[in-house]
Amino acid sequence: MFDDASEKLLTHYVDGAWRAPYSTTLLPLINPANERELGRIVLAGPEDVDRAVAAARAAFDSFALTPKSERLDLLRAIGAVTERRLDDLALAISCEMGAPITMAREMQAAVALDHLRGFIEALESQPERAPLPGGTDVMLREPVGVCALITPWNWPINQITLKVFPAIAAGATCVLKPAEQTPLSAMIFADILHEAGVPPGVFNMIHGDGPGTGAPLVAHSDIDMVSFTGSTRAGREIAQTAMNDIKRVALELGGKSPNLVFADCGDALEARVRDAVAECFLNTGQSCDAPTRLLVERSVYDTVVAIAADAADATQVGDPASEGDHLGPIVSAEQLDRVQRCIESGEIEGARLVAGGPGKPEGFSQGFWARPTVFADVTPEMTIAREEIFGPVLAILPFEDEDDAIAKANDTPYGLAAFIQTGDRERAERVARRLRAGAVHVNGKGMDYGAPFGGMKMSGIGREGGSLGLEEFQEPKTLHIDF
Repeated sequence: MFDDASEKLLTHYVDGAWRAPYSTTLLPLINPANERELGRIVLAGPEDVDRAVAAARAAFDSFALTPKSERLDLLRAIGAVTERRLDDLALAISCEMGAPITMAREMQAAVALDHLRGFIEALESQPERAPLPGGTDVMLREPVGVCALITPWNWPINQITLKVFPAIAAGATCVLKPAEQTPLSAMIFADILHEAGVPPGVFNMIHGDGPGTGAPLVAHSDIDMVSFTGSTRAGREIAQTAMNDIKRVALELGGKSPNLVFADCGDALEARVRDAVAECFLNTGQSCDAPTRLLVERSVYDTVVAIAADAADATQVGDPASEGDHLGPIVSAEQLDRVQRCIESGEIEGARLVAGGPGKPEGFSQGFWARPTVFADVTPEMTIAREEIFGPVLAILPFEDEDDAIAKANDTPYGLAAFIQTGDRERAERVARRLRAGAVHVNGKGMDYGAPFGGMKMSGIGREGGSLGLEEFQEPKTLHIDF
């Protein structure tokens, strides 16, 4: 997989070929497990942005007219190549951001095919002409135009496919700027699209950071839409810039998801709590929808705290290259510092540390490692209850009754996801309706492919995945016709 990676990382994929950038600014790519350099990328400058956008603009007029059947065939061809290269994607993700190889293969990489299936089915079922009530008017759906796609490092292929696949399905063209921490998987993805026969200029990819590459890409006058996944702070800046040209914006931002545990779980309580801890720590806690606030009914609070502490103590960390169910490192030194500061704030502000704590796990001197950590007796105003930590840190808070649980769950500027553990279906439905979140998971139920993903409040604008994700890249047009 890495035979030509070092040389290819120094190029950008533009107009159907790997091309040398105009910029010469290099950034090292660091393996977070051992701090060794994997290679270097060239950060795109304004001239590189201009070239990529120009290629996407030139390709748009013809690709926008591509028949639906041809776009479906192209998506299926992409799927065939992706399936063959899943192991390559998994290895790249494991090396560049530290996901354990088993998880990288079974979740990080494999999810690409689930998303593709959802978009294919959405496009197949979407009528090309939808009659409108009251006469002969019809609604058409056309591609939004040239799209700037900016993706994060924590689920690199997941977020790339949630943006690139619907853009292609809609007949739009795009420029992808993947996270600078995860260029290897993005490079393989570009090779997949090339081999599958995506026409030159339809998909373009440039490496870069936010200020030097992302900012001029968002501000470019030939960009029609910006789809961004990342921090709420960066999302706000992107939205403000995009509004200068009234660009369409889709934002998937931060989260501080609550997980409500009711005493009526009964005999399933221990299993539900252990699953809740595992869900919080999945991907070393580096997920925007991670249930990092465990809200527990008072009558079972002490029991739940003991179970959660034991589950955290039993959580293993280990080499991402090793098969098995364990946690990998934090992605970077900068992110590890943030996690450590948040853990220290929990102690300073008076939360009760019941598992883990500051510092690295024993035996891990090299690399960016954090200890799986649980705090009890957390209060809503504490930093660990309010800020997105992006590390394996769980905050446990008690609640008195259903209304108190809902009030504490909604006491956050975010609204990406929420979780409920209960033995009462009516309660699950009732509470779910009152939670201000874009998705509610009950008793550990995950997402089906094609389900929309996105949040309320400061967690973003728009939805990704399936039919709603496809519509983000389409413009409705009404045809008023009388013959």
